[in-house]
Amino acid sequence: MSSSAFLLTEPAALVAADGEAVLRSLGHHAVFLLLLQLAVLLATARLLGEIMRKLKQPAVIGELAAGVLLGPSVLGALAPELQHYVFPRDQHQADLLSVVSWLGVLFLIIVTGLETDIGLIKRRGKSALLISSCGISIPLMAGATFGWFLPDIYLAAPDKRLVFALFMAVSMSICAVPVIAKVLMDLKLIRRDIGQLILASAMTDDTVGWILLAVVAGLATAGKVDPLSVAEAVGGALVFLGVMLTVGVPIVARIISGVDKRIGGVNAQTSLVIALALGAAALTHQMGIEAVLGAFAIGILAGQAPRFRREVGHTLEVVTAAFLAPIFFASAGVKVDLARLANPDVALVGLAVLGLACACKITGVYVGAAFAGLSHWERLAMGFGMNARGAMEIVVATVGLGLGILTIELYSIIVMVAIVTSMMAPPMLRWALSRVKMGESEAKRLEAEAIAASSFVRQIRRVLLVSRHAHSVDLPAQIVGYLSHEQPIEATAVYARPQAVRTPWWRFLSRRVRRYGAVGSRALERIARPLRLLKGSRPELKIVSDADPAEQVLAEAQRDYELLVLGEVHRGTESLFGPMADRIIHKAPCPALIVREPARRSSDRPKLYRVWTPKKILVPTVGTEYSKNAVELAAVLAASTKAEVTIVHISRTGSNDVDTARPQEIGAQIVAREAERAKKFGASVETVVLEGARPEEDIVRLAEQGSFDLIVLGSSLRAVAARAFFGHRVESVLKNASCPVVLLSAG
Repeated sequence: MSSSAFLLTEPAALVAADGEAVLRSLGHHAVFLLLLQLAVLLATARLLGEIMRKLKQPAVIGELAAGVLLGPSVLGALAPELQHYVFPRDQHQADLLSVVSWLGVLFLIIVTGLETDIGLIKRRGKSALLISSCGISIPLMAGATFGWFLPDIYLAAPDKRLVFALFMAVSMSICAVPVIAKVLMDLKLIRRDIGQLILASAMTDDTVGWILLAVVAGLATAGKVDPLSVAEAVGGALVFLGVMLTVGVPIVARIISGVDKRIGGVNAQTSLVIALALGAAALTHQMGIEAVLGAFAIGILAGQAPRFRREVGHTLEVVTAAFLAPIFFASAGVKVDLARLANPDVALVGLAVLGLACACKITGVYVGAAFAGLSHWERLAMGFGMNARGAMEIVVATVGLGLGILTIELYSIIVMVAIVTSMMAPPMLRWALSRVKMGESEAKRLEAEAIAASSFVRQIRRVLLVSRHAHSVDLPAQIVGYLSHEQPIEATAVYARPQAVRTPWWRFLSRRVRRYGAVGSRALERIARPLRLLKGSRPELKIVSDADPAEQVLAEAQRDYELLVLGEVHRGTESLFGPMADRIIHKAPCPALIVREPARRSSDRPKLYRVWTPKKILVPTVGTEYSKNAVELAAVLAASTKAEVTIVHISRTGSNDVDTARPQEIGAQIVAREAERAKKFGASVETVVLEGARPEEDIVRLAEQGSFDLIVLGSSLRAVAARAFFGHRVESVLKNASCPVVLLSAG
């Protein structure tokens, strides 16, 4: 017996003098071999994966090839002693590597779930369902028939032929969303209509495929096939998915939101998602359905949660792509023995499986696409794209081998099918999609998506609303609410007031302190009312009571907000915002939106709550990036409230600017460009070009004469140490405008 086998088979637990078991750690040589295997597999897989990328092929092909290279097919034939030393035929050592490989499987499934867009499936639901139903049913029937009539010599357990036939049906019907998505991204076609439909159909395919795999795995675990076993497997999978996609959606979203609020940070949320996925995988495994279904479900729910951080998905993707997935694919390739495929009978079976898998999948998808009304080339593109098996087929093969359903010959055949179909997909897709013409509506949608992708306003998802006075929150809150009509926004509202002056202990519970608590409660109640316009998740309300509330607000602002909103009422004083607001604006880690309302007369008591709907919005522009952001904001507000936007450019007469000889021409170009952008956000737009010695006064006068309800300004913070300063012209408009002014500062 080899030293490695001896060290691994020595008792894992020794009996102490008192009769209790004493656990022992892994043997020294076992740990050495595991670390050596991981290093060799990872280095080889990543190297060949990058070579495949250079050749414009999926990296998974190189990672699988790395395993084949290190397995009995190549290294075992050239240097058998070295291959047996690094990868000994010892069950205990293989189990250690399998643990890491299964982590790779689960992480890969988590990432796939995070990338699954349920909204996309819903949008293209009818077409995707038609295509997916045919794309699954025809391969299922073909695979089941093939498995039923395959000779007993190729079956690991001839007495479980029905389970084997069902497993072959699943392996024929599944497709690989990650490979398909990567190919579409490489071809820059992922946002095309046909690209979205391929993804939606593939996602539907895979979701059904995982359910079927869970059912077959449950039947294999039960050891028999009878109506009760089938009902338990199907019922368990459907009940689990039904609960997860209904009750589980708000529960997972609330758990993620709670951890993000109380702990925060990418690390905490990453750990949470992994823990939830592993827990769900353990649950489904214990239920007798496949563990991958639990991890897949958590991946979907976490990815759809409003507070889910995209950095978490990126982190998991990096860990999976750079470490765990290459080891999984390479270790899967190590089990492949191409020498078995050299047998003419086995090679014939392999060619039959490959030909049947490609023919039935492409034909099924083509027929479904015909029912969905797609053109000939679109049908072919759908079939070629969904024929790629890739990573998902490897997972299926691994499950089948682990459950004793597959022999090593059929395992090698299925892995070969995964490699060949993944290599076929890119050139065949490129050939078919090059003949698919883009329609006018699709071109407009793609243009709108490109505008949204480069938009400042469209990237806003989390907003921090800060108010020092309860009566100054109505307008800012309603503006945030109107923004949420076009995109999901999660708002946190903070009522910030300096802490009361210290008083003797016998007055601590006096009416002043009780009154402060009552004021805070009423303020939160008032803040909550205009935020009812907010669509989506309920806002979070907080009171900040501190000797220095600005620091508390800034600490909250550090928690990944895209926009900080401040409500201010002009009181006719020299100070524009006040010391606390100045500090918040100066140190804010994100762009700030300052809503400035006109001064009220001292006799005017603010109403408890008023609904504010602008009809006319004025946006001055000078063509800068700040002006562009202001135009975007005004356009989105106008689209939500059916208001009209007037974009004005005022050239200052007597300036020393270049092109002063043709200010009207330059101004017309600026407003035309901004108007075109605003219209793409759905706003009704007018343009005005003027000349004046004092543009700030012209803006105020134009707003009064035109009865505008709102002025939207874009500016940048100037380098003044004492207070927040945006320039004399901006301050003049803020102080003198008779209507509310919104100032958007991007820095």
